[in-house]
Amino acid sequence: MCGRSSLTKTEKELEARFHSTFYSEDLERYNPIPNFNVAPTHIIPVITNQDPTHFKPMRWGLIPFWAKDAKVGYKMINARVETITDKTFKSSLEKRRCLIPMDGYYEWKVIGKKKKPYRITIEHGKLFAVAGLWEKWKSPTGEIMETYTVITQPASKKIEHIHDRMPAILLPEQEKLWIDNTISPDQALQLIIPYPDDLIDAYTVGERVGKVTENDKGLIDEVKDEAPAPDLFS
Repeated sequence: MCGRSSLTKTEKELEARFHSTFYSEDLERYNPIPNFNVAPTHIIPVITNQDPTHFKPMRWGLIPFWAKDAKVGYKMINARVETITDKTFKSSLEKRRCLIPMDGYYEWKVIGKKKKPYRITIEHGKLFAVAGLWEKWKSPTGEIMETYTVITQPASKKIEHIHDRMPAILLPEQEKLWIDNTISPDQALQLIIPYPDDLIDAYTVGERVGKVTENDKGLIDEVKDEAPAPDLFS
């Protein structure tokens, strides 16, 4: 599962990395970045197959077009690649694929009765794109909401000791193919492969990241494990 991420770069850095631009009105309305603690229901910029040259602000937590209530989005923040061809996501996979920019994501390692938070990055904090799906939903009152879900896959060997799942991170050369409308769903799914271990970094962060209300630069700082107290009687 991927339930928290970060996008701490500026809009200029995002535009340079993905060769897509922001609509000025979107930046003025949402001001989505930097966000050091992206959580479900937050709105962040994504790149869709519908308009690959621009960033589109979307809410995390996919609401299918057939949903009667927006609350279903809380249950659809992730889509497992192993079951993504099932009915729930089939239409999105065929018609609405997107790239989700991140520069890190958070995961918690269970140690006994406690959970230790880690931040996982690529090549020491570089921007990367995760494969995602998006939808446009119209509420009973007529409100239009555009939402997305993060595709997940089995964790790479380097970080499987932290958690058994990870976002489906794409290699740079795969990104445009994922949102290419001429690529079939089967061809698109072949792009989701294990991410190279030698490009992944992971380090422990403070427990504050577990609180959705916390959102500042200090959240991404490394927190060293405390050394055990010396044994005075050895």
